[in-house]
Amino acid sequence: MSHYVLKRTQKLPISLDLAWDFFSSPDNLAEITPAYMGFEVINNSDSAKMYPGQIITYYVKPLFGLKLFWMTEITHVAEKVYFVDEQRFGPYALWHHTHFFKEIPGG
Repeated sequence: MSHYVLKRTQKLPISLDLAWDFFSSPDNLAEITPAYMGFEVINNSDSAKMYPGQIITYYVKPLFGLKLFWMTEITHVAEKVYFVDEQRFGPYALWHHTHFFKEIPGG
């Protein structure tokens, strides 16, 4: 089995605290996911912040508008540094997604 690595960097003109608060909230996942994915959170454990072991379930429409079930687990969280979500069930053969955060000049 082969795998692909996709790496992207985004610089935001906001504080690290604001960035972390927004991106580490499961309630904001639909807002940061491209609209064409038809992303819909089903359950996020009713927690305002991500935590290791948290299971989040969704529906996504990655291809041809087909609605698919997707389950991820938040496996690692280092506050204001990074968090990792990994697929437990869903449309991908492998999904290991790490989000890194660091303060930069101007953001």
